[in-house]
Amino acid sequence: MTENIAGKVVVITGASSGLGAETARHLVRAGAKVAIGARRLDRLEALAAELGLPKEAAFQVDVTDRAQVQAFVDGAVAIYGRIDVMINNAGIMPLAPLEMLRLDEWDLCIDINIKGVLWGIAAALPHFQAQKSGQFINVSSVAGHTINPGGAIYSATKYSVRVISEALRQEVKPYNIRTTILSPGAVDTDLPASVGAPGVNEAISGFYQEYAIPADSFARCVLFAMSQPENVDINEILFRPTAQAR
Repeated sequence: MTENIAGKVVVITGASSGLGAETARHLVRAGAKVAIGARRLDRLEALAAELGLPKEAAFQVDVTDRAQVQAFVDGAVAIYGRIDVMINNAGIMPLAPLEMLRLDEWDLCIDINIKGVLWGIAAALPHFQAQKSGQFINVSSVAGHTINPGGAIYSATKYSVRVISEALRQEVKPYNIRTTILSPGAVDTDLPASVGAPGVNEAISGFYQEYAIPADSFARCVLFAMSQPENVDINEILFRPTAQAR
């Protein structure tokens, strides 16, 4: 599962913990060169030190800021000479019934989960086009396939990731670019902490405590998608804990 990974340059948003951090660990062990970005620079620098990455490969970046995402990708290219894989992983999950009118959370969820992915695509795409190769790995969710009460905004953003990714897949054929959507269920990360609505927070925390599987389940999916021969394009992986019904 680590074929075709050694030497590849991988840029990961949302890399300070959870899915992003665990994926960085797996990729470095497989021989990839990694640039990590997130808002929490102290955690990024600790992860870079743990993995033996150049200190400058840790970028403080807010994915809602288009210029910061562009600087992140361009900075990774400056360090490593190219970019081979862009993992648009940063996301939040502010679950709440619409009647609670948590409007600021709606705004932030859209800005991070949709615009953050778009800014990552916009930053990496010209590099991929110029070299006639590359791979986008965009993180959706089981919630991008199902809808439950309290999940209207979150599910809408994750459906959007799938729509954007599928349009991108069709558009980039002339450039030999691959596109992968990863749609995880309950995975053990900090994501439940982004649920701020009273009552909902406790319910989601309990659900994750009971069902969540380790973050390395996601990392293994990343390596599987990346390790395929160049003529094989894994377009989507949907996975859940075995015990998760929805």
